[in-house]
Amino acid sequence: MSNSTSRDTSTPQHSVSVAGVVVREDGRVLVIRRADNGDWEPPGGVLERGETVEEGVRREVFEETGVEVRVGALTGVYKNMALGVVALVFRCTPEGGYARTSDEAAAVEWVAADKAADSMGEVYGVRVKDALRDGGPCVRAHDGRVLLPSEDVARS
Repeated sequence: MSNSTSRDTSTPQHSVSVAGVVVREDGRVLVIRRADNGDWEPPGGVLERGETVEEGVRREVFEETGVEVRVGALTGVYKNMALGVVALVFRCTPEGGYARTSDEAAAVEWVAADKAADSMGEVYGVRVKDALRDGGPCVRAHDGRVLLPSEDVARS
């Protein structure tokens, strides 16, 4: 018997998150140390229902870091297969504000590009590497910790 409040479990449910790999003129990259788990990542979070993707990137980066950004090219699409989260990552440039901590970011730093990815776990470090490379967006899948062997392809 069906009821209007139950969900159709055969329909896949996904969450969409957005992140910005913010790169200054001197090549340094904005990174955060998450307050909840201590991990280093590019700033980002869940896209809200009533906002565009670009609005979500700007909001998330500003909320977590205090830095206002111009959203540039899409650099990667990443799916956490375990949680059903699809992340869209964009290369951004700073336009204003100043780096500061927040409820979500225990630390906010501008770090050398080659050090940024090395300070992160594999699934976040690759997002920085992908954002700094030339070419179209990368499409990757992971299990929440490591990339899965799959059709990791760079799209032009």
